[in-house]
Amino acid sequence: MTNPITSLLVANRGEIAVRIFRTARALGLATVAVHSDPDADALHVRSADTAVRLPGAAPADTYLRAGLIVEAARAAGADAVHPGYGFLSENADFARRVEAAGLAWIGPPPEAIEAMASKTRAKDLMRAAGVPLLEPVDPATATAADLPLLLKAAAGGGGRGMRVVRDLDSLKESLDAAAAEALSAFGDGEVFAEPYVERGRHVEVQVLADAHGTVWALGTRDCSLQRRHQKVIEEAPAPDLPEELRTRLHAAAVAAARAVSYRGAGTVEFLVGADGRPYFLEMNTRLQVEHPVTEAVFGLDLVALQLRVAEGEPLPPAPPEPSGHAVEARLYAEDPALDWRPQTGVLHTLSVPEHVRVDTGFTDGDSVSVHYDPMLAKVIAHAPTRAEAVRVLADALSRARIHGPVTNRDLLVRSLRHPEFTAARIDTGFYDRHLEALTEGAPDPALACLAAALAEAAPAPGAPLAARLGGWRNLRSQPQTRRYTVAGTEHEVRHHPVDRPGVRVLAAAPELVTLEVDGVRRMFHVKHESNTVYVDSALGSHTLTPVPRFPDPQDRTEPGSLLAPMPGTVVRVAEGLAPGTAVTAGQPLLWLEAMKMEHRILAPASGTLTALHAATGQQVEFGALLAVVQEETPS
Repeated sequence: MTNPITSLLVANRGEIAVRIFRTARALGLATVAVHSDPDADALHVRSADTAVRLPGAAPADTYLRAGLIVEAARAAGADAVHPGYGFLSENADFARRVEAAGLAWIGPPPEAIEAMASKTRAKDLMRAAGVPLLEPVDPATATAADLPLLLKAAAGGGGRGMRVVRDLDSLKESLDAAAAEALSAFGDGEVFAEPYVERGRHVEVQVLADAHGTVWALGTRDCSLQRRHQKVIEEAPAPDLPEELRTRLHAAAVAAARAVSYRGAGTVEFLVGADGRPYFLEMNTRLQVEHPVTEAVFGLDLVALQLRVAEGEPLPPAPPEPSGHAVEARLYAEDPALDWRPQTGVLHTLSVPEHVRVDTGFTDGDSVSVHYDPMLAKVIAHAPTRAEAVRVLADALSRARIHGPVTNRDLLVRSLRHPEFTAARIDTGFYDRHLEALTEGAPDPALACLAAALAEAAPAPGAPLAARLGGWRNLRSQPQTRRYTVAGTEHEVRHHPVDRPGVRVLAAAPELVTLEVDGVRRMFHVKHESNTVYVDSALGSHTLTPVPRFPDPQDRTEPGSLLAPMPGTVVRVAEGLAPGTAVTAGQPLLWLEAMKMEHRILAPASGTLTALHAATGQQVEFGALLAVVQEETPS
């Protein structure tokens, strides 16, 4: 050991910071967190020994300020910096600043980061190293024979600046949009084009290298289930790969790492076509979100190995043998049925069965902020076989209690149980084909509404005897009803007496209702939070909004009003848009960025823009009036 580490600052937030601190504590290291103002009481801050404030809220003012983070490390007495993933994790200048300050950098050499930072330059390096790849297409000379094309930002990742082009007429518009998004996200508007591989698989190889010439290829991962080019479900090893192909991918990944004198943990990503041919996509010069599935299969702690490599320790000549199969699902605060719209608010409950691994940056009562990625947690199952791991993960997610913002939990469970996924017939077009079916409404909420009404009417523990004797029994002279709104639809239930055929009330308390339904005993867990009721059972989970018995008059919105669907930042306004401008139905008028995703605000009808209340750079709250379109009067 040449460079012992005693105190570690994590230049990140959320679940990855919490996860790194867990390993650091196990190794006896002191831990330092950094935080923005919205994150002042976040779990990663509470998990660290010391925390340093980065004044501000937006990432550009806080977690992306390299100088502030280096100063924070010095002030807190840290002697090493781990960048996590995202933010500055693949920023060569930040790595150099850390090293220039005399701190240990828990990552690859800055030169390796720089070499792989541009996807176009990285492809040149990989071509020279003999790694298979897709040849770029010049958009200026592209013909119909080159279609479909995939436009990609040369810098960054996470699906930003990516567009699929299927006709030449839309090529220029897509190029402009991709370049604008890339410039906004990464400060670099360079975009390139390559053939788009239909129904390809996204397969990657985890590598780990030391400073003594050893490079490990730690198996494969399949990350084909993606939304907006961002991964949703990942697994290791990648299923149904011919052994010859697996060997070829391992060799290509090792060659890629050696080509840039790599050190530490990294991932080499490939696209595998339907014909089984692999193509290099990029190398991520950092730890990946999906690293837990590799850890589970190989029985390793990749963060601990990163730290030991940074201290100068050599790796053993070969990694341990893999065992079993692991699957990871990313739980997001988002609504897949509404174009994956991010959700915000208080996360009242996040409880997942204990037999699976959960990496999260939240605990009950924490708030999901508009400023950062909407991922709530990663849930990982490991088992001897793929079928068992998939089954265990789906069951754990279905049993989880998640109360607060809308999440993608139901989508994850349905994806894991879909016949194509269980049969390992997976590719990047999975959600293009199945999203509508996977986001159908929840099961019939009638029983959930009945349980909520019974729980509301049930006396609290310790109530007077008369109240407890009355309870939910049929003692009232007049029928009692309650109304709830579920997913936009109003439901009315009668709970005194219960009039649903085949249903008998066995017990009712404010948080637990037991019903016998057609001879089957079912338990409904009920939780009230403010003006929302959450009901969980084996039949599914429902979020209910009680309808006031005496509703307040509702404020009316002017017809044609465009309201902000979420809190966020206006990043673009359509060129030339001003009051008096004629617009057509479906025309993009504004672009709103929230939680690292860009959302278009479209004209609701053809007509005239009569008001514009948004400007580029403006922060808007949920429901804020952005613009008004007066619809054309039919002639």
